[in-house]
Parts: sequence; C-alpha cells; structure tokens
Amino acid sequence: MYGSTEDAERTAFRKAEKKYKLYYDTTRKKKQPRPVDLSDVIDFKSISESYHRNGELPSGIFPIQCDLHTPIFSLETHPGFYFIPGALPVEEQCRWIKESLTRFPQPPNRTNHNAIYGPLQDLFAAAKDNKVLIQEEQYCGTNNSEVEIIQSDINVPTWNFSDQSGALSKGGTCKSVPASVLLRKLRWSTLGMQFDWSKRSYNISLPHNKIPDALCLLAERMAAPTLPLGEVFQAEAAIVNYFGLGDTLGGHLDDMEKDWSKPIVSMSLGCKGIFLIGGKSREVPPLAMFVRSGDVILMAGQARECFHGVPRIFTDKENAEISSLELLFSDEEDSALLEYIKTSRININIRQVF
Repeated sequence: MYGSTEDAERTAFRKAEKKYKLYYDTTRKKKQPRPVDLSDVIDFKSISESYHRNGELPSGIFPIQCDLHTPIFSLETHPGFYFIPGALPVEEQCRWIKESLTRFPQPPNRTNHNAIYGPLQDLFAAAKDNKVLIQEEQYCGTNNSEVEIIQSDINVPTWNFSDQSGALSKGGTCKSVPASVLLRKLRWSTLGMQFDWSKRSYNISLPHNKIPDALCLLAERMAAPTLPLGEVFQAEAAIVNYFGLGDTLGGHLDDMEKDWSKPIVSMSLGCKGIFLIGGKSREVPPLAMFVRSGDVILMAGQARECFHGVPRIFTDKENAEISSLELLFSDEEDSALLEYIKTSRININIRQVF
C-alpha cells in the first residue's frame, strides 16, 4: 500500500526512469515488453499539429517566433528549454545518420571502444562486410589491461579487422570479436574538441577531426532563436550517442562548457524515444516527452542546470515511427544503414565549449 523501502529511497528522477524503462513480462512464454502508461508524456508533434490547426496550446507551453519553418515551443517551468518538432527534413536526417555511423566514429575521433581496442578504422564498413576484429599475434595472450598499456605507450594498433577466413586461420590463439557486435556496442563518439571522460573535461591537446561545416551551420541556425540578436553559436565539440533496444541514458548534467548561456543543440535521429527533463536536483519530478527522428532540443541558461536523460527508445514497428526513413533507405546500397536504424536511435549533441 505504501510502496517498498527501495521505492521510498529512490529520487523522483529515478522513479520516472524506472517508470518508462523497458521491462519484459516474464509470465508469458513469448517475451513481451511490459505495458507502460504513456498518458503523461508530452507529445510535441501532436501539440504542433493542433497549434497549426487552431492556434491552441496546452497550459504552460508557449510558441517562440523565429525564421525556422516550424514553430519552437518553450516550457514555462523550464526557462531556457526549447523543443523544435520536425526541425530536420527527412533527407537531412538520413545524411546525419549515415555520417554518424560511417564518418563520426573514425579516428582520431574517440569512441567508447578506444579503452579496450584502441582506434578502430571503418567499423561500420567492417560490420557490413561481416569482418572480425582480431588481436595482433604479437599481443596474443596479453590481458586487456596490458593491451591498454601497450596502446597508450606506443601508437601501434594491436587489433585489426580481418575477414572470417583470417580469423579461422589463427585458430583459438588470438582473441576476436565480430565487427557487427562492436557496432551494436558502439555507445558514443566525440567530434571536434575531444572530451576526456576520465577527467570530465575537454582536452584540447587530443587530436581530432573538425566538425563538418554543414553540421556547424545547421547547429548555428537551430541555436539562433535562443541567443541575443547578433550573437552566433560556435560549434566546437559534439558527442554522438548511440542507443539500441533497452539502452538508456541516465539522469545527468552537461556542465563542462564555460558559458551556459550558449545552448546545447541536441538532434534526434532514428527510433522514437522518451526524454526526461527535471530540475536542479534529482528530487524534482521530471517532465517526460517523446523525441522523434528530426526533432531538435535546445537547452540554455537555467535549463543547463537541469538533470535530463533518456529512459526508453521504441524499436517496434508500431511505435518507432521511422517509416519515412525506411523509404529513403530502401535502396540496396543503404540496406545496412536501414538494418541498423530500424532498431536504433542516434543523438547528436553539439556544444560551444568556450
């Protein structure tokens, strides 16, 4: 009646994460997702459609007039938070999905795989060609910590992609991992100025690829409505997050940039998800909202101090809402991109560091 002690000890943000997280009903023979109550989730797509029809908006949601083709909505409870539904045309979505998989994880940009395998060249192409990542023979028998030391001390690859026959020829003497598994375990990559996760700070000395000019211009255009007239957003760093079925992004703050008046420009691609934004502590109950492919979220000023996260993505055909992407990725040459994005969400977060 009063809930468990564990529930009582959870913060309001953690309770919301648990509410929307994917759980399975284990009482059935066939594994089925447990039903979840989505009645409190804000749907900016529906809000935008209603606003276009009759100019009406729910209480606490306000339009911001700008030069974009779609209205921007703000929340009375969260100054500095802006939501742009359908900001990116589907062709542009497809472009940045492809870039996020083929170009953005390329060395010297860093990914979550660097810590164990070092820089991986052409991961997506290797997965598409059914290749295997094999530990180089001179390092066979070393453990992961020893490999990390080798990679940090001398800049030589200790792992390389090979076809299946190459893996078989080495028998069981060397460790190997299918590229397709590594692609599915890709969680983040960093563009522009590199973020040092161990120190939670930007490391300007790390080599990196420049953020593509087209992405910089897109972020500048999206950020413009949040800035005073005459100020221009400078895209200096970006983190790309990759989500698969069951993946989440826990409540956190993006607080390592110098000027919080400059927004974080967050672009959603692929399967629909749920985004939570709370308050300055995890004790504040967060608002939940759907994020679809092509949506853009801006967080500046006070909104930068709010905990936020992603507790759920939807990969089933009924709820993923990616039919327009499926049509554009229907060509045979894009089949690997389609196969990936049918069960995935990608989020590009662009920041001005200084």
